[in-house]
Amino acid sequence: MRSRQVHLVKRPEGPPALEDFEVVETDLTGPAQGEVLVKNLYMSVDPAMRPRMARGYELGKPLVGGALGRVLESRHGDFKEGQIVLNRMGFREYFVSDGRGMRKLEPDPALSLTAYMSVLGNPGLTAYGGLMEVAKLQRGEKLFVSTAAGAVGQVAVQIGKLLDCYVVGSTGSEEKARWLRDELKLDAVINYKDGPINKALRAAAPDGLDVYFDNVGGDHLDAALNVLNHGGRVAVCGMISGYNEAGSRTVVRNLSNIIYGGITIRGFAGPEYMHLQGEFAKKMAGWLKEGRIKYRETILDGIDAAPEAMVGLMHGRNTGKMLVAL
Repeated sequence: MRSRQVHLVKRPEGPPALEDFEVVETDLTGPAQGEVLVKNLYMSVDPAMRPRMARGYELGKPLVGGALGRVLESRHGDFKEGQIVLNRMGFREYFVSDGRGMRKLEPDPALSLTAYMSVLGNPGLTAYGGLMEVAKLQRGEKLFVSTAAGAVGQVAVQIGKLLDCYVVGSTGSEEKARWLRDELKLDAVINYKDGPINKALRAAAPDGLDVYFDNVGGDHLDAALNVLNHGGRVAVCGMISGYNEAGSRTVVRNLSNIIYGGITIRGFAGPEYMHLQGEFAKKMAGWLKEGRIKYRETILDGIDAAPEAMVGLMHGRNTGKMLVAL
């Protein structure tokens, strides 16, 4: 059978461009004994893919990313035809696998399939693990989340509100700022394109901050270090401000505040918290059904749109999780 894949054909210099990618048609044989044939339904497009384009992904080979698919044909004892599976074989329409790296999913019919790629998936678990285990966020504390309208940020700010925290979020457009302010009910929202983040954060958090959930680094981290109260904690989830410029980063001037403010900074990645998956999934499903967690997704159609999705993501054109429907 024929299948299409998205290849990286040129290493991006600065933000990725459409010409850095190519959609390639390939031949695919059916599954052998102990294998399955899977059709991907949705694939994830993530900021963390950008650094790997500079030094990880092979040129002329398909990109690798998270996806959700359906088993079309199975010659594997652990998988049945029709089962929904989470996998790391995104950026291709179909694939054959021996089952390694795949996880069977029993979706709740009351919830959208795409939720398992966003709020119920790795972005949601990343927000939950980062706040609860890394930052050890306590009820009623003061929390700042950068990229608050992104896939991880939209969950982090709402968990903060569920804990009765004073929550500040930053984003890059007035449309997103309105959504955060009017629908997610954040206490303060900063459009960082309106002026210096340092000044805006000080005004948004006049009593200081206890926790900063960092998706940006650079000037946002610098601003947070200047506002964190003594004993403040920083959970570093991403550094998107530097992903497009290898060797060039925004200067962080307030590092000495770590010493005098007794500030703790720790980086982490979502997969560290797979041990929380059961606890998180139960809580998040309940919050979604009760309407206590809201979310947005930006979904482009067809594998031909995957390069556009990657380019758009790195220019902030998404609200919530960026997905491609296959």
